[in-house]
Amino acid sequence: MKRGCAVLVAIAILAMLGAGGWFMAGWYGGAGPEKATSFVVPSGATLTSTADKLGEEGLIASADGFLLRAKVLASGDPVKAGEFAIPKGASPATILDILQHGEVIRRFVTVPEGLPSIMVHERLMAEPLLTGQVPVPAEGSVLPDSYDFERGEARADVVARMQKAMSDFIAAEWPRRDKDLPVTTPEQALSLAAIVEKETGVPEERRMVAGLYTNRLRKGMRLQADPTIIYPITKGKPLGRRIRRSEIDAVNGYNTYSMAGLPVGPITNPGRESILAVLHPAKTDAIYMVADGSGGHAFSDTLDGHNDNVAAWRKLRRQRGEIE
Repeated sequence: MKRGCAVLVAIAILAMLGAGGWFMAGWYGGAGPEKATSFVVPSGATLTSTADKLGEEGLIASADGFLLRAKVLASGDPVKAGEFAIPKGASPATILDILQHGEVIRRFVTVPEGLPSIMVHERLMAEPLLTGQVPVPAEGSVLPDSYDFERGEARADVVARMQKAMSDFIAAEWPRRDKDLPVTTPEQALSLAAIVEKETGVPEERRMVAGLYTNRLRKGMRLQADPTIIYPITKGKPLGRRIRRSEIDAVNGYNTYSMAGLPVGPITNPGRESILAVLHPAKTDAIYMVADGSGGHAFSDTLDGHNDNVAAWRKLRRQRGEIE
């Protein structure tokens, strides 16, 4: 009799150990995903809805089994919203730990300095992980930078962050501007900064170029910035050919060859450094500049000096075979 009881107890213990082993193996073991993948936890998701979604996507064998084991064996911390990388063969325990404590996948869209809004729009529309339609942002309203986004996020929300970044930057820097600038509003500062952005590819020149245009504005001279000729034609995209005489003479709200003062608005999205250059321009007497062959410019405060610089530039171009 005693022997029979002992056998029954042993069998019960073995059954309990077997069930416990099965329970544990189903949490810390298991086949897991057949390949590395990503998983999105929607905003406001609960552990239950997350388990259902994991089951639907084939990342776990059973949502009910996952929930039961999670309640007994896991930390109880909430899952985080976002997109997560799930490695191949990850156990349910590993998957939940990633969703509770792992790093969200960060994706980026980059707006380089001087990218016009029509091309910002094209870049956003070409990003397949964003959703929805969005109009071309107002020129000069987007602050060039890299912006992170989540899979499935609305393009309009990304643009709103880009525009808020520009508004915040201008709001912070405008009160710190130099005194007695010829630009009297933040909007005018953006218009001039956009010209500075397009006129030089040499970062060290920005304040000098801004100083030159500041001098021209003070004197009532025409800015004569080539990019302002091109903008009404291409909306900021490369022209792809030489500027025509008729385009130099064209009268519109942007062409600074045919009018004095600033354009009616920005011709691109200027970066932080170009904006700061306009708010704190170099102290210079220069009112003329011409390319110097190195990517930068030669500056002059007299027409005679400018003519000498132009002659040197033409000589260099002839030596390069660019002109006869």
